[in-house]
Amino acid sequence: MLRACASQPCKLTNVASSSSRAFHTSTVVSKISEARLRSRVLKKANLEKREERQRQQQETRPSVILGTRPGEEHKWRDCYLARVLVDESVFSKPAQPLVRSQYGVEMPEYRAFGVDAAEEKKLFRDLPDLTHALFASQVTGFQGPPLPAPQPITGSQGLTDFQASPASQKVTAANFARVIDLRNSDAGGLGYENRRRIIKAFSAPENPFDTGRTEVQAAILTYRIRKLYAHLTRCKHDLQNKLSLRKLVHQRAKILRYLKRTQRIRYDALLEQLGVEPEAVEGELVVN
Repeated sequence: MLRACASQPCKLTNVASSSSRAFHTSTVVSKISEARLRSRVLKKANLEKREERQRQQQETRPSVILGTRPGEEHKWRDCYLARVLVDESVFSKPAQPLVRSQYGVEMPEYRAFGVDAAEEKKLFRDLPDLTHALFASQVTGFQGPPLPAPQPITGSQGLTDFQASPASQKVTAANFARVIDLRNSDAGGLGYENRRRIIKAFSAPENPFDTGRTEVQAAILTYRIRKLYAHLTRCKHDLQNKLSLRKLVHQRAKILRYLKRTQRIRYDALLEQLGVEPEAVEGELVVN
């Protein structure tokens, strides 16, 4: 009995101490829970800010295809490559504003078949002069180096077509000027003319037709990428050309990265000439 009574205070003491320990533990757990909750809220806010920054970066990131940022398409229109190219809109323009009077005939503003200023001078100025000299040598017995002459064909009035050359040459030159007009060609002729212009514009002065130059290859790839992209905007289900577009984009990036490693000054100047931002060719490129 005495032992039972003596053990009662000890039980009360143990109950009191256990209740105090329980109260103390619940307070600590509550504070830990509040700290974890604040940490989770802070982490969620940081994640939302990071996603917002990434979204803004994606919205302002330049297109890996076009090379310009959204709303900055004027950089392409003002770049050197865009000024070199002949746009397809020339086919829809009236004929009269695209001709100019030169060498006595109406010369087209845009010429096909690679007829440039030097070839134009030979065809419309030097060749008529040589023909006139040949005509004079046959009529007056001009003494000089022998010139090859075509066999004259007798006309109905006793005069030859060759003797009537001053008038016929002008008609022939006018007809030939109409033939070499670029608006008479198709898409293949326009592409050939644009590639010829790119090679001439981006080649080095010491080698005016250097097709292996890095600037020339990057410019031609940019022209092909934009042309193919314009086609895919009209034909969105052309899966084969979508694959070709991805290959062209990565090929251009590879060429430009090589130029960046070897010639940084030329790389910076070329990006400005092509209207391409550095972010469009550096890092991971995803073509959608």
